[in-house]
Amino acid sequence: MSGFLRLYARVLSYLGPQRRIAALLVVANLALAVAAFAEPVLFGRIVDTLATAQGGKTPLSWSDLAPLLGAWGGFGLFNILATVVVSLNADRLAHRRRVGVMAEYFDHVLHLPLAFHTQSHSGRLFKVMLEGTNAMWGLWLGFFREHCASLVALFVLLPLSLFLNWRLGSLMIVLVFVFGGVTSFVLRKTESLQQQVERYNSDLAERATDALGNVPIIQSFTRIEAESRGLRTMIDNLLSAQMPVLSWWAVTSVATRASATITVIAIFTLGSWLYMHGLTTVGEIVTFMSFATMLIGRLEQVVGFANFIFMQAPKLREFFEVMDTTPSVRDRDGALDPGRLVGEVVFDDVTFSYDPRRPAVADVNFTARQGETIALVGSTGSGKSTTLGLLHRVFDPQKGGVKIDGLDIRDMTLQSLRRNIGVVFQEPMLFARSIRENLLVGKSDATEEEIDRALELAQAKPFMARQIDGLDTIIGERGRSLSGGERQRLSIARALLKDPPIMILDEATSALDATTEKLLQSALESAMKGRTTFVIAHRLATIRNADRIVVFDAGRIVETGTFDELVAQGGRFADLARAQFMVGAAS
Repeated sequence: MSGFLRLYARVLSYLGPQRRIAALLVVANLALAVAAFAEPVLFGRIVDTLATAQGGKTPLSWSDLAPLLGAWGGFGLFNILATVVVSLNADRLAHRRRVGVMAEYFDHVLHLPLAFHTQSHSGRLFKVMLEGTNAMWGLWLGFFREHCASLVALFVLLPLSLFLNWRLGSLMIVLVFVFGGVTSFVLRKTESLQQQVERYNSDLAERATDALGNVPIIQSFTRIEAESRGLRTMIDNLLSAQMPVLSWWAVTSVATRASATITVIAIFTLGSWLYMHGLTTVGEIVTFMSFATMLIGRLEQVVGFANFIFMQAPKLREFFEVMDTTPSVRDRDGALDPGRLVGEVVFDDVTFSYDPRRPAVADVNFTARQGETIALVGSTGSGKSTTLGLLHRVFDPQKGGVKIDGLDIRDMTLQSLRRNIGVVFQEPMLFARSIRENLLVGKSDATEEEIDRALELAQAKPFMARQIDGLDTIIGERGRSLSGGERQRLSIARALLKDPPIMILDEATSALDATTEKLLQSALESAMKGRTTFVIAHRLATIRNADRIVVFDAGRIVETGTFDELVAQGGRFADLARAQFMVGAAS
């Protein structure tokens, strides 16, 4: 139970900039709880006044009842108006904070390193964002509308009933504790079960988004029935895990109804016995019967709250788990913005490993002077992409450092570093937006002339001419309305529009046909003049004119030189050149 209360407290702590309004709503709820407590007391006093007048000889006058009736009506009217005001402001607060926290989560996830995203499915992250913020919204709304007043009534005002009649008050408190014990028992019984349910929910979201993102593969390989069957199996598992939880909460619902009947009967029975022995009045019995009715309503609200937070707890824990993830790559204290860099890059004895058993790159040393084109060559998994990932701080080295213009890149702000580096990935990674919006990712304030020039350099003008809406054409999820080559040319244009002093081309022409690749190569060579360029390539023809080629094997640099020098050495690179029939061109 304490775990749930801590979780609830953390949800409330996310009220952030709305804390002042939240504090006012708490005060209003305290006033509502007092008003709700006062009404039964005043009603009981009215009953006692009527009973006294009926049994005595003094006639009852309006002056005897007017103050009590006025106070009773005043508290009732205050209750109605305050409830409306609290509900209205609680709604507004909850909705504002829901979208506010959603934006905070989105911003936080975007700042997490690529290493985190490679291990986290985008569908799961999206599901965690929606369900986590929806759960928080429901808890905020419920707290300020009902739960705050209910908790005050149960744990603050209920003990005050002891001052009215300690015997009847003690009975109500005992009944509350008994019912609280039953609820706590159900929570403990079902906590692990509900966590399993939420894991199934997350797996279901991941499986569904994964399938929807690969519809062409599913249709091409006739996997529709298999995928549907797999999803239905997951749904069956989800329901099998959910049903025992629902059964336990059905028991709690029955216990709630039973406690309502038991409480009313117990108060009336004890009250009648006390009245017979002159230990209470009819008005006090009426007051405590009203307390019992109010108590039943509050108990049902508290049970509803416990049920809701219990069902939402796994979602909230997933949400907070993401929010608690600390980026392994972040700005140091006092990090600098060096402005536009010149582009001299030095790898100084750099070592990095994904796991302690085997380094991904080890003792990497080389210098790229401003304006040079450096090609990185090697078999898959040899450390090429990891090396350039260290350059734009996808991760940081465990040993050594990377410097640009003599400044360790860890002493620069991430934003300033990445502003100076343009990356063309092997996979184009386009947004489901217009062509213009995809290009402006490279430079948000680019002019039409700059966009046109970038498209021309990337050999993208011919396919742009075929787009009905031109730059405003929506290209679908991941650019699916374009061919592979068109997507890659658009991603190259995006990087060229950024106009960075350092460029990384990770198999940038791998999706292009031979004719377009040849045209693009000459365009890229022209565009790369004056920039420090790093090229990862498996097709050696694309790096024939590189200033220097760095050959990787098992995470280490094994050869360095120009194309002709490396072929002449007859080593690892020469083997690769012979395999691609490039030796003849070198001789």
